[in-house]
Amino acid sequence: MLRTETDGHRADRFAFGRNWRSFAALVDDARIEAAGDSLLGPLGRADLAGCAFLDVGCGSGLFSLAAHRLGARVRSFDFDPDSVAAAAGLRDRFAPGSDWLIEQGSILDAGFAEALGTYEIVYAWGVLHHTGDLWGAMDATSRLVAPGGLLYVSVYNDQGPRSRRWWRVKRRYNRSGPLTRRLLLAGSAAYLARRLPLRLLERLVRPAARVPAGQVRARGMSAWHDLLDWVGGFPFEVARPEEVFDFLRARGFALRRMTTCGGGLGCNEFVFERSHGG
Repeated sequence: MLRTETDGHRADRFAFGRNWRSFAALVDDARIEAAGDSLLGPLGRADLAGCAFLDVGCGSGLFSLAAHRLGARVRSFDFDPDSVAAAAGLRDRFAPGSDWLIEQGSILDAGFAEALGTYEIVYAWGVLHHTGDLWGAMDATSRLVAPGGLLYVSVYNDQGPRSRRWWRVKRRYNRSGPLTRRLLLAGSAAYLARRLPLRLLERLVRPAARVPAGQVRARGMSAWHDLLDWVGGFPFEVARPEEVFDFLRARGFALRRMTTCGGGLGCNEFVFERSHGG
């Protein structure tokens, strides 16, 4: 298990919000629909009508927006002010005048987290492993789930030595200048796409590339922005699926769905239900 300092203001922290603010410019109805589908399937719902939905570390705000369109009462927050601005921009474009609440705050701020209350659905996809304190963030997030509610969380898979090599790549990226960053991006793209056809590799490394009509990327995301997030995403921690399972079971949660990355690179996804006595 990798650990990093718990310091959101550290100099080598990746500019997550700047990346997602750039991505937000690409958001359209097709991406919103894909994001909504990625919520409903794992949650086992036909819609989110009337649900109180909390987006922990909302990033671009895409999934908050998708939840809002599906009928949820949405509250979103992020530590990064650029992410807050990105989400607010999506709200202004696609849900003007709505009751979707967006705030700046940290899941590691005990006072802020305690004041949030509890929610029927708490969503923390690809967020907690970037806080610098994965398990502290996981514990704080679990407390936000109402009894009988659902926690939809994803955490980077622990690949042992490979994860430690990526930790070094990410730290170097954030401590380097523009040239080294470009080289790390190019090398990482070539490695990650080494088995893909050249046309797909080209799409991965072209910042301005839009997904062609009818070919929306999974979860409505962008290959280029996902690459930046992967190579630069620091702080960086990982966990084995059984660690996540044991941690949340001890806090009164039962696993309802799990999708792993097969022991490879990427996130393991979990949907947990909190016991009514929790």
